[in-house]
Amino acid sequence: MPMMKSWVTSANDEAHPFPLNNLPYGVFSTEGAEPRCGVAIGDMILDVCAAEAEGLIALSDEPLFDLPFWNPLMEEGPAVWTALRDRLTSLLADGSEDQTRVEPLLVAQDDAEMHMPFAVSEYTDFYAGRHHAQNVGTMFRGPENALPPNWLHIPIGYNGRASSVVVSDTDIRRPWGQLKGPNDTVPRFAPSQRFDIELEMGAIVGTPSDGPISVQQADDNIFGYVLLNDWSARDIQAWEYQPLGPFQAKATATSISPWIVTKAALEPFRCDTPAREFELLDHLQDCGPMLYDIDLSITMAPKGKTATTIARTNYNEMYYSAAQQLAHHTTSGCPMNTGDLLGSGTISGPEKQNRGSLLELSWGGKEPITLDTGETRSFIEDGDTLTLSGAAKGDGYTIGFGDCTGQVLPALDDPYGR
Repeated sequence: MPMMKSWVTSANDEAHPFPLNNLPYGVFSTEGAEPRCGVAIGDMILDVCAAEAEGLIALSDEPLFDLPFWNPLMEEGPAVWTALRDRLTSLLADGSEDQTRVEPLLVAQDDAEMHMPFAVSEYTDFYAGRHHAQNVGTMFRGPENALPPNWLHIPIGYNGRASSVVVSDTDIRRPWGQLKGPNDTVPRFAPSQRFDIELEMGAIVGTPSDGPISVQQADDNIFGYVLLNDWSARDIQAWEYQPLGPFQAKATATSISPWIVTKAALEPFRCDTPAREFELLDHLQDCGPMLYDIDLSITMAPKGKTATTIARTNYNEMYYSAAQQLAHHTTSGCPMNTGDLLGSGTISGPEKQNRGSLLELSWGGKEPITLDTGETRSFIEDGDTLTLSGAAKGDGYTIGFGDCTGQVLPALDDPYGR
């Protein structure tokens, strides 16, 4: 599909992340105004709450955009999702007869503050990237035992904290936790010293389900995707994770990008999952291309200094798709709700420069990386800003997500205020 032209001229730049082909959904506010739903088009945001009030968008007898999150639309299902996308395209396309009515409803992105784009119902994070799992397993168990016996048969995951999911540009406070290092005879309570990131994609459930669903049904139920940073305290994780897996190490925060890129916008970029070493059981088998060709990168910037790109990879490196993860999640009969968020797991590639976490990039701290500033890092230091970026390259256009950024603040002097 070639670039679709818009009367919003900034949307017609081949390199711009928000062309008419994209139309991602977010929540924004301007000075003195309450947060409201908006759609990115070029350098502008269309106020869809106002557009609905003006009668330019009419999808339901009841308002769908009078609340500052996209869940009411998500609950309506795929037919309404398609109807909205078609209507937005009509309103914003070059030659639209509604241009004069729509123009007053546009807000410059530079004048807007972004908020959480949807209300997170529950959050599950997976461990479904082959290269990441192989790297981490090799570090701790050796290459022969890097992958757990179940890894090539099911997407492994854990239930995280929906309450700690935050939008990009939210500061992240270094956590305290119980640690037991190699020189400690007993555990101690202290700030994490091995604070890390994980480059992931997040899939958002739109259509709820009750009971097992197929991979195809799962794909149909996904509303859209965001960039996701699973902030991870590796030293807390190392002490706590046996036998039940991550807990407090992952509960500090999970950052997401501010714009939901719809599944419809990503259709041209579908691609297959990798070749399997073992054939998956029937309920998890691929039913078509379920991954996406999305270039991803990580930058790190020490406080007040320029950023260095420390990794580049692609979402097509995942071993399991979001649809397979969602289908697996339902096998026990677990209901899935509108607004459930599924983290893909760390997305790493085959080479060192493709590794999606500092744990891998520094090989557990043994091989510090050097930034363009000349400084070295094994893990995140206070004041560092980490930014995840992602884009799919189309025929003369780019589908972007908006950056997923967070600056790490120092740990509290005393988390209990004593």
